[in-house]
Amino acid sequence: MKPSSQPISHRERVLLVGVGVKRASRIPGVEAGVAERESLLELDELARSAGAAVAGSLLQIRDAIDPATLVGRGKLEEIKIEAQMRKAPLVIFDRNLTPGQQRNIEKATECRVIDRTQLILDIFARHARSREGQLQVELAQLNYLLPRLSGRGVELSRLGGGIGTRGPGEQKLETDRRRIRDRVRKIEQNIERVRRQRAVRRQARQAVPLGTVALVGYTNAGKSTLFNALTHAGVLTSGKMFATLDPTVRAVRLPSNRKVLLSDTVGFIRELPPGLIAAFRATLEEVQEASLILQVADVANPRHAEQDTEVEKVLAELAVAGRPRLHVFNKLDLLSPEEAAALHNGNGNVFVSALTGAGLEELLHRIDEAMPVDPTVRVTLQLPLADGRTLALIHACGRVLHSEVQDGHMRLNAEMPESLARRLLHAEIEVIG
Repeated sequence: MKPSSQPISHRERVLLVGVGVKRASRIPGVEAGVAERESLLELDELARSAGAAVAGSLLQIRDAIDPATLVGRGKLEEIKIEAQMRKAPLVIFDRNLTPGQQRNIEKATECRVIDRTQLILDIFARHARSREGQLQVELAQLNYLLPRLSGRGVELSRLGGGIGTRGPGEQKLETDRRRIRDRVRKIEQNIERVRRQRAVRRQARQAVPLGTVALVGYTNAGKSTLFNALTHAGVLTSGKMFATLDPTVRAVRLPSNRKVLLSDTVGFIRELPPGLIAAFRATLEEVQEASLILQVADVANPRHAEQDTEVEKVLAELAVAGRPRLHVFNKLDLLSPEEAAALHNGNGNVFVSALTGAGLEELLHRIDEAMPVDPTVRVTLQLPLADGRTLALIHACGRVLHSEVQDGHMRLNAEMPESLARRLLHAEIEVIG
């Protein structure tokens, strides 16, 4: 049974723990702990997306992070009591824990403990459908697990640590490490093979002058709903975070009759560990190859400006920050009529509702104008009336503005992709201008 369909009573109960530092919270005009509370709310969404039942949450603002336990021994005792009271066997920290911190916290709280990275990897594992996506997630999980094997002799061997028992425990530990490294090498080889196959397919697509448009944005901004609205592809849409992991590419016809390839990508999130970017490299490569980027934001989310900043960071890491871009504000239907009326298109911004279809025509026109690949040109040409094949091609790939018949020929004034105009010129069709 899928986690989303499980009754709440059957889901794993979890306790969420957020940690902040006072010095990092001293921003003029902003109350200490505000950013940490928002991040904890986001962790709540992540946990529910993983199928958990959130039993409660705790937030601690400290002067400094405890290097051994993150939150200090006193707070660990409070977490232990809270987890027991709420019957939550799993504690999720809104920070990335070192292997030592994770072991110390588990020992003190007597609970299973995971961090933000491990939670995101679990969600990735649930949503990966393609072979490469599954391999990428497994690779990320193994690389995450490898440094955390040390000191876990109790779990990895029938003999626990201690005098007279350390040898067999360490032997089992080294065996597990070797098996993981061997598996990592095999996965990397398989991923490289799949990547080469995908590169061949992309090269075949590029042989035809079709531009690629990539949808990017913060997770849960409505990218997949917008993708479906533009392409009628039927891609999974969900309120859960990271619902889209595997890349999906579909053709879209623009108002000029040009075709472009639209690519849906995984959503970004704040403080995404660099190592996790490799876990959805397939979709990010589509971003790197895109001629135009549609940066989608949830206009109804009061924190969309902060989320856009996190998206900008990832785009900078991918070296595509300077790529032509349209900023698309989605979920216009969630605003009141007064709020919607106060919005103005311009400065590269487009306001749409993928759910109701509002603004989609305007978006397609803006994509048409901004697409740098194979621009539209206006030409006047003359072809024999018997050349129905060329005439059909012009109507299929371009737009006829005016036509008239003269002496057994058809004279056309049309807009078409530059590549088609060159093709007709080489085919000895009379291009007049």
